[in-house]
Amino acid sequence: MRRLTCFKAYDIRGRLGDELNEEIACRIGRAYAEYLAARRVVVGSDIRLSSTSIKQAVMSGLRQAGTDVIDIGMAGTEEVYFATFHLGVDGGIEVTASHNPIDYNGMKLVGRDAHPISSDTGLREIRRIAENQHFTKSDTPGSFEQMSVLDAYIKHLLGYIDLAKLKPLKLLMNAGNGAAGHVIDAIEKQFNQQNVPIELVKIHHEPDGEFPNGIPNPLLPENRTTTAEMVRKHRADMGIAWDGDFDRCFLFDERGEFIEGYYIVGLLAESFLRKHPGETIIHDPRLTWNTIDIVRKAGGIPIQSGAGHAFIKQSMRAENAIYGGEMSGHHYFRDFAYCDSGMIPWLLVAELISIANQPLSALVGEQMGKYPCSGELNYSVQHAQSDIEAVKRHFQNHAIPPIDTTDGLGMEFADWRFNLRASNTEPLLRLNVESRADRAKVADAVAEIEAILR
Repeated sequence: MRRLTCFKAYDIRGRLGDELNEEIACRIGRAYAEYLAARRVVVGSDIRLSSTSIKQAVMSGLRQAGTDVIDIGMAGTEEVYFATFHLGVDGGIEVTASHNPIDYNGMKLVGRDAHPISSDTGLREIRRIAENQHFTKSDTPGSFEQMSVLDAYIKHLLGYIDLAKLKPLKLLMNAGNGAAGHVIDAIEKQFNQQNVPIELVKIHHEPDGEFPNGIPNPLLPENRTTTAEMVRKHRADMGIAWDGDFDRCFLFDERGEFIEGYYIVGLLAESFLRKHPGETIIHDPRLTWNTIDIVRKAGGIPIQSGAGHAFIKQSMRAENAIYGGEMSGHHYFRDFAYCDSGMIPWLLVAELISIANQPLSALVGEQMGKYPCSGELNYSVQHAQSDIEAVKRHFQNHAIPPIDTTDGLGMEFADWRFNLRASNTEPLLRLNVESRADRAKVADAVAEIEAILR
């Protein structure tokens, strides 16, 4: 039995050919159907050149298992999430490698009501079935139909804001030649029909699986330059950039400055609590002080969860949280079946700018000054856990107890704190540092931790 190496902690990703091909994709589709005993499943795919053939293979496996397939075509991950809960089907599969290199592809899987399927909630079992290939024979193949849910999805997105409150704004939209373009166009059409005074300036807009402007991953600093320059050139009020399957969005202020996702979490939390006082907000453990401060002042309840969509979604369901946010650019919404969306955040921020009659830089500036941070820093390591232990030993006599082990190592001091965690997908340690109104302290702390890691 050949082990399938494309199964990761939260999804499926692998190099095309040896790790993921049409034969493996077909087996995964069949194993997924068997594990869920699925009768109807939604399938979509991003714009990678290999995505259509991989999707066809997945759908073939589903249909061999007797599962009816609904193909929603080229779509972002959140469109599959939406179709899954909107249509009331048994599950959904998005064929995507998001921001991975061009010679990769993969899948994101959900069950009924868009419940995430990760290692602890079925992915291991699906892998086992796909590896063993002991499939139950179906007498009747599943049916196939193509369907668009775009209109219903756009209506849902626009339901998060009051279009009448939007003031004249110019927004720079960078789809990165990924899957976001058709959604941007559909939103623009609604703006025009309802006389919403928003102008959208589009760059790298057409979907192109060759990625002529590079793999879209604005989390990497080197990938932000074009968006920043175009915001300044067009004198836009805000810039928005997406990754390939647009489940993450990244915001730039009117000066073209990138806004760390950490501060957007606080901004969106405050927005929800103004409309829904007393609600619960979920946040990840990497950077926390700003979010906790804002949520408590707004009368909400901040609750920490492990990083990663499976943990955030689980915590949100358990706590019935209205919103959850990660500094990595993932934002989750209760009314979106607790799933992450890369479209809802920028709509909410555009509404906030309009209501406050202030630029984005002003909306986040005070909090950025109160809680400066390092942003996420990555270090290639050979022995992640022993390196984390070395950092713990170095600081443990000076840290304020308790030490936080929700996700990696979190240690807090009078005027600064840090989180150090191993990546689930790469041989990396990820470091985040923040302080209380002291940028120099952030730099000093980063240097001190880096010296230990060296």
